[in-house]
Amino acid sequence: MSTAVTTVVSNVVRKGPKLGRKQIFLPNFTLTLLRTPALPPTFATFIVPLNLNKLDIRDYLWNVYDVRVNSVRSYIQLQKMRQDKAGAKRPAQRRWHRPRSIKRMTVEMERPFVWPEEPRDYEKWDKETHDAAEADRDQGEEGLRPDARRKASKERESMAEQAKQLLRQTEDAEWENVGGLVEVEQDVPYQI
Repeated sequence: MSTAVTTVVSNVVRKGPKLGRKQIFLPNFTLTLLRTPALPPTFATFIVPLNLNKLDIRDYLWNVYDVRVNSVRSYIQLQKMRQDKAGAKRPAQRRWHRPRSIKRMTVEMERPFVWPEEPRDYEKWDKETHDAAEADRDQGEEGLRPDARRKASKERESMAEQAKQLLRQTEDAEWENVGGLVEVEQDVPYQI
């Protein structure tokens, strides 16, 4: 009799809350789990699409990860106004744009979730190549900024350094007299 009672109780417990019946087979959205060391381990914060609501995230976490959610808090974070769109090929002055808002949801779970430790060795992920590509991208974007013309380019700085070296060499060099005076401009007949 005790086994029958436990199976009935386990079936009732596994059923979970009555949530939305929306069937999603291949989701086209991304949930980003954020590290939040200030929150207790029973809380998790996600960056979610703007059209995702509290019932959807509760249903998603229950059906996909078997995580029971007690409560959900959400807020939309507005982005600062920017001059022109980010990543535009030609920056346009005086065109203001507000980037898309970010929606964050904090869920309170029944069981705690503890983050794994951050890896100390990033060799598996080829972090050096990633950092080099990021530095190269940042360097390429510097030329597209509105104030890029005001800054001296690397070629110009190199030419200035070469000119300084040339001036130092001519100041240090001693001139020797090769011969008599030579007239550079000779009388050239002027024709009208």
